[in-house]
Amino acid sequence: MIKLYGFGSAFGVIDASPFVVKVDLFLKLAGIDYQFVADFNNLKQSPKNKLPFIDYKGEKIADSAFIIKYLTEKYQIKLDDHLNDEQQAQLSLYTHALDESLYWILVYSRWSKEETWPVIKEAFFNELPLPLKWFLPNMLRKGVVKTLARQGFGRHSESELLTKAVEHFSALSTLLGDKDYFFGEQACSFDAVAYSSLCQFISVDYFNNFNQQARKYKNLVDYCQRIEAKYYLNS
Repeated sequence: MIKLYGFGSAFGVIDASPFVVKVDLFLKLAGIDYQFVADFNNLKQSPKNKLPFIDYKGEKIADSAFIIKYLTEKYQIKLDDHLNDEQQAQLSLYTHALDESLYWILVYSRWSKEETWPVIKEAFFNELPLPLKWFLPNMLRKGVVKTLARQGFGRHSESELLTKAVEHFSALSTLLGDKDYFFGEQACSFDAVAYSSLCQFISVDYFNNFNQQARKYKNLVDYCQRIEAKYYLNS
């Protein structure tokens, strides 16, 4: 059986990482049996020192995009077969937009915002033994803030990042419309991508101005609730 390695539930969602959630929901949508192994220490076993990764009979695959590609080929998954060529191209571009733009906004909203940092610190580092608990969280936070600056998103003001976030949420809301899924009445792999990002803003149990903006879009809120009711409430 495939083992999916992630961090574990936090903030009311199944994993604090959208990339872990993406693979988890993809496996559910594809109907593949798997075991979810939740532990921060999984990082030590990851071939890329990042989560998620999967292990199938000793073969380890890391990075959500490569995991999904591997699973699609290995299991001949047909999730996207109902999409035409234009929709397939849109799916690819939309995925990159969320993975490489909205993700960094999420990181900023958690690690840089003073009002949110105590919640993050409690969730991620509360179990650390002393004296690590005294200095490690702030040290890691400084590292994340520096990464944001190097990446570029950390050089924007909060109001500029909020504008970018609203552009993402508005576009997703328009794309979804009144459909059950983003490309119609049948789920595809982009739904794993979209939900994994949206739930980190909409379904989490803490509040900041980024989350509040996402929750203004009723169809996105309803979408997250539909996914959770079907795939997570009884799991």
